[in-house]
Amino acid sequence: MAKEKTIYTCTECGGTSSKWLGKCPSCAAWNTLIESVVDTAAPGKNRYASQFQSLAKTAVVTVLADIDATDVQRTPTGQDELDRVLGGGMVEGAVVLIGGDPGIGKSTLLLQALDSLQRSGQSTLYVTGEESGAQVALRSRRLGLAGSQVKVLAEIQLDKILATIDAEQPDVAVIDSIQTVYSDQLSSAPGSVAQVRECAAHLTRCAKSSGTAIVLVGHVTKEGALAGPRVLEHMVDTVLYFEGDTHSSFRLVRAIKNRFGAVNEIGVFAMTEKGLKGVSNPSAIFLSQHAEPVPGSCVMVTLEGTRPLLVEIQALVDSGGPSPRRLSVGLDRDRLAMLLAVLHRHAGVACMDQDVFVNAVGGVRISEPAADLAVLLAITSSLRGKALPKGFFAFGEVGLAGEVRPAPRGQERLKEAAKLGFSVAVVPKANMPKNLNGKDYEGLTIHAVERVEQAMEVVRSLG
Repeated sequence: MAKEKTIYTCTECGGTSSKWLGKCPSCAAWNTLIESVVDTAAPGKNRYASQFQSLAKTAVVTVLADIDATDVQRTPTGQDELDRVLGGGMVEGAVVLIGGDPGIGKSTLLLQALDSLQRSGQSTLYVTGEESGAQVALRSRRLGLAGSQVKVLAEIQLDKILATIDAEQPDVAVIDSIQTVYSDQLSSAPGSVAQVRECAAHLTRCAKSSGTAIVLVGHVTKEGALAGPRVLEHMVDTVLYFEGDTHSSFRLVRAIKNRFGAVNEIGVFAMTEKGLKGVSNPSAIFLSQHAEPVPGSCVMVTLEGTRPLLVEIQALVDSGGPSPRRLSVGLDRDRLAMLLAVLHRHAGVACMDQDVFVNAVGGVRISEPAADLAVLLAITSSLRGKALPKGFFAFGEVGLAGEVRPAPRGQERLKEAAKLGFSVAVVPKANMPKNLNGKDYEGLTIHAVERVEQAMEVVRSLG
């Protein structure tokens, strides 16, 4: 079959060129021309029309309330933490994109999930473009998956992959990875923007028309973002990111987009000799094991999706030079500078001549402002050299006027901390539970504050 004609389209202005150029001839932007296929179909016809017709559930305009819609059926993967991130399991015809650093465990987790699905009666297919079938078999034996019946295809040509999916009709198929797959219709190399976009589009249409759930493994750039065109994330139903230090045994899987569940859910795994194992109590990862309380440490309760997690915030305040440093790991550096200004103006605690270092233990990244109060208390504790009481935690957003604003779902945070044995809390007044006599708050003393200076007074009174 003859190759289809290709043109190069500018991602900035939409201008076209018959050949690749470093600079767009229309808008003069550099490195914005990407290859795409010229539609040679007859006028008024779409070469994908027949495929899209099979996807159309409503051929006529219908009132939304009259459409018969039922909850999607989910198939558990056998990995509880992965199911949590997916929203309960795999959905028929769904397309999942999972990305992460090399060697972090993407292929390992998916091979374990496919084996569990296969043992539960699901038909599975593992398409590998980066390894041979023998390498995949060796990895499965290292993981202890003896006698695994997962079907493996070592192929990178798109048409052959689609033909195999059509012939095998698997319930779940994994493409590892989308950057290795190529289509003969494009002359560019595998992994290019055009190849990734075109191959992902074909695989997405295949999933929707056949009902096969497809998982695409994606590479990431040095900045940590998924490699390839941004439209790749718009095509798929779910986008998952693998996070964590490759030198650490713990991994986080975070949902960035999910059409079938909640976003910002996380799954926590531990890398063992037998692969990735789910962690049932992830708060233990993010809490340092101190025999006695130490200065500069404050525990806060953060929310990751629907899951409350206890995370230790550590601060170190040291005498600085003429240009004091402000450094944060796992927290927003600009927000740290703002909090130091609030601490000085409203609580009278000055750090203008001090180096301030703040860290969220365990490599977790906290983006919500509910960590503000814990950060300020950790900084104050380090500056004064006095440890916070044992079993102490705090959460709450701090405003520029010095007020302590409530955090969402504060009662769930309090219940989680009480369940793990914490006994003293400083929280925003609006998060104070109305009934403290229940078993959920047993053994927990809660101090409600409205302003930063009140929080500082409570900590001083606690000794």
